[in-house]
Amino acid sequence: MNEQAGRHEAGQVVAAFSRRFIVETATGPLPCQVKGRHLQVVCGDRVELHRDGDAGVIEAVLPRRSLFYRSDAFKTKAIAANVTQLAVVVAARPSFSPELVQRCLLAAEDQEIASLLVLNKTDLPETPAARARLEALVRIGYPVVELSALSDAAPLRPLLAGHATLMIGQSGMGKSTLVNALCPEAQVATAEYSEALDSGRHTTTHTRLHRLDAESALLDSPGLQEFALQHLDADALAHAFVDFRPYLGQCRFRDCQHEREPGCKLIEAVEAGGLDAARLDLFRFLRRTQHRAAQRL
Repeated sequence: MNEQAGRHEAGQVVAAFSRRFIVETATGPLPCQVKGRHLQVVCGDRVELHRDGDAGVIEAVLPRRSLFYRSDAFKTKAIAANVTQLAVVVAARPSFSPELVQRCLLAAEDQEIASLLVLNKTDLPETPAARARLEALVRIGYPVVELSALSDAAPLRPLLAGHATLMIGQSGMGKSTLVNALCPEAQVATAEYSEALDSGRHTTTHTRLHRLDAESALLDSPGLQEFALQHLDADALAHAFVDFRPYLGQCRFRDCQHEREPGCKLIEAVEAGGLDAARLDLFRFLRRTQHRAAQRL
């Protein structure tokens, strides 16, 4: 008879497969399901569970430090909980979307999660062009680490110390290769990208947490092709733009939409060269998109 059967325990979710989970407990990993249909559990959650033989039932989620998620007008997709750092992986090849990168950073800022950029495959000749596409983000304070995961992932390792880092990015950026370099026991499947389509193929199908040491963890997530921010209202969205923060609340009109209003400090900052016009354009595009989506509901 299993002496642990029937006991209540605490643990952390280290893998999430829809409604099935693996929870790391004091006695080892335990496959679990969720009690009820309304309890939302994601990788990284700290949970309370009831052990039943060689499996368990998650009964409660403990308070989260953060929840990294995306949402469109119809649904929300939670990706990971209790993350302290986001590492957005891009590559010299295939090409990446700077807008998608920025959307990920905005979601992290909303949850007060630190962020860094990882430029992978720097052995490729397209590296200078890829580096140039990140310059606007580097100028406003986002750190960038350059490496080639196939040969040396060491430049990233010290920046992961003491953090629960969520690694995210489009398919084909080399996330899985990077995870394998940092956590050899992970043995994550990898795949070549398609030159014809200039894109990668999904190899990671679920979010999984890998321990780097007692104080550090790396969470690997499936590749992204889109990232909506419907859960951010106009004020939260503006605040998520770190470069906007010195100017927020200083416009002539309290309800300034930062479009064409006189006395808009964001517009004035763009005109004075203190703010990137492309960043203000992105804010306007996201705000209008969210407004139109809300009107359709």
